[in-house]
Amino acid sequence: MQIRKRPRRTALLAAVSAAAMAATGLVFASTADAATTLGASAAEKGRYFGAAIAAGRLGDSTYTRLLTTEFNSVTPENEMKWDATEPQQGRFTFTNGDRILNQGLSNGSKVRGHALLWHAQQPGWAQSLSGTALRNAAINHVTQVAAHYKGKIYAWDVVNEAFADGGSGGRRDSNLQRTGNDWIEAAFRAARAADPAAKLCYNDYNTDGINAKSTGIYNMVRDFKSRGVPIDCVGLQSHLGTTIDSSYQANIQRFADLGVDVQITELDVQQGGNQANIYAAVTRACLAVARCTGITVWGIRDSDSWRNDNPLLFDGSGNKKAAYTSVLNALNAGGTTNPPTTPPTTPPTTPPTGGGGCSATVSLNSWNGGYVASVRVSAGSSAVNGWTVTVALPSGSAVTSTWSASASGSSGSVGFRNVAYNGQIPASGSTEFGFQGTGSGPTATPVCQAG
Repeated sequence: MQIRKRPRRTALLAAVSAAAMAATGLVFASTADAATTLGASAAEKGRYFGAAIAAGRLGDSTYTRLLTTEFNSVTPENEMKWDATEPQQGRFTFTNGDRILNQGLSNGSKVRGHALLWHAQQPGWAQSLSGTALRNAAINHVTQVAAHYKGKIYAWDVVNEAFADGGSGGRRDSNLQRTGNDWIEAAFRAARAADPAAKLCYNDYNTDGINAKSTGIYNMVRDFKSRGVPIDCVGLQSHLGTTIDSSYQANIQRFADLGVDVQITELDVQQGGNQANIYAAVTRACLAVARCTGITVWGIRDSDSWRNDNPLLFDGSGNKKAAYTSVLNALNAGGTTNPPTTPPTTPPTTPPTGGGGCSATVSLNSWNGGYVASVRVSAGSSAVNGWTVTVALPSGSAVTSTWSASASGSSGSVGFRNVAYNGQIPASGSTEFGFQGTGSGPTATPVCQAG
């Protein structure tokens, strides 16, 4: 039997019509140029539009047809969770997780990993542990699963639903939380060490506007960024009812302003007279924020949903609903600017030789008036213990935020130095940091100095 998430009450404050979300800043595509599928249209905007899928449904021809034609990202519903991948302690099984992975890769889709640690759907043996034993088992689980999928997963939900509902903005009480308040940080560090290329996300529900819970998460992310804890993105689940919070877009923007991506990870909307409008409003809000990199709906057809209120874009027979059309129209309308694209529009530059024991390459995601730069720092034949990368910025360019490094200066020749967790690079290994800026991105090869 497919394990489904239990329904949750979504904290919603106010209705926002699609017209209100669409009122500003949209550039409309002509009918002749409009993409005809969700994934294709999202890709034109440098984003993905994905679906959560189940391995047990891949034999359904209608299901797989919609999956392969409409979506350019997949997320496993349950197949990569703790109970599925480590049913007995130290004995891992990846059969169904690999099916999801291969389905996505064979279609040229991104694959989101969901989820490394969660208080629910733990195997029985983990539920019986506590304290140091549970902490060690949890970190080993993160390490082994992330390492198994190393280089193949676009983004991991490293930790899922660790904050409590209600007005406190604090952590949820769970066996994981009782191992120490730093367990989330430890999980992110373990995931980065196991798979340096994957984006690492924190994922939660009832965070669809500016409220106590989302503010608690915001404060955690801000703290992580200030201390160099490796976090790259925040997932907003967005299990919505008949309204959408009026601060939905502002909430996305404030996380983006911390220097992390935002992903809508589990979108579904109660069917009713406002369903199509809410789907369109979510899509427009994501398009309006450059660092909102994609949307995932939690299922394909209404009959595949964990909810019983027909919340998806296709009905049980696989027919497109009005909500589908509203999303496609919103995607084709586009946003105020072209957001960062994935994969990068500028190929990595050729690493220089020598360079004091390390080298650096830069990849750019550029749009009109700004860019995100991803810099890979690589060690040569000897290990590196600390590094500094100098990047020459063009005239008029300025760094506005930095992650996984500390910056010296914001324009001209800018130096970036490692933070605590990524200063040591083994021989022939690498790490990454990034920064966002205004103007044009760097074109010259960065200079790396070890030590």
